Amino acid sequence: QVRLVESGGGLVQAGGSLRISCAASTTFFSINAMGWYGQAPGKQRELVATITRGGRTNYADSVKGRFTISRDNAKNIVYLQMNSLKAEDTAVYYCKAERAGQDYWGQGTQVTVSS
Repeated sequence: QVRLVESGGGLVQAGGSLRISCAASTTFFSINAMGWYGQAPGKQRELVATITRGGRTNYADSVKGRFTISRDNAKNIVYLQMNSLKAEDTAVYYCKAERAGQDYWGQGTQVTVSS
């Protein structure tokens, strides 16, 4: 079982920045990959960014060059630095961990970008 707790969401103006965090209850060395997914109102949950155990990152085209996923292995925390935010980035952002063939999700953190 992997417990994930997101934090750092909030209200920000378009063009601003925000960093959200996801704290995992277990060491990253036991997790294959972690990722951030966004779910806008009335839409499906979509991949935003992922980072593998080896450190390889992947981003949705819509956030490339604006968002950066990173991790602190000592603290078991994954971050999503979001810059140049747009109104369409408004969503609940969920953290996901993949371990031993199972997916674990956090409760989500709301990010609202005002235009």
